[in-house]
Amino acid sequence: MKRYDLRHLKDDFYDRMVELIDKGIKVGEVGIFLFEVGDFSSIQKSADVIRATGHDLMNSLKFNEVDWTIVVKKVDEETRKARVEKIEAEEEAQAAEAETEEKAK
Repeated sequence: MKRYDLRHLKDDFYDRMVELIDKGIKVGEVGIFLFEVGDFSSIQKSADVIRATGHDLMNSLKFNEVDWTIVVKKVDEETRKARVEKIEAEEEAQAAEAETEEKAK
């Protein structure tokens, strides 16, 4: 388990978090990421970023009055790729459905 303090990056921590997951922790290992909460949109965005990368979001909780912690487990490359492909397929299906609804109007 490794802990990373990303509070100094304010609301620009997402790329660094993904980089640390990819290069800083091993498959099956857990990383704890601490970041500063501004308008609370960073909480949902951090969860979305983890989902988009295909890793496991284990926990997300308030650390103190201004900080948030998420716990991420790194998955193997095969699992990660399968999850990313599934997410992309779901997004394409939703876009096609929305386009069909627009045409129907």
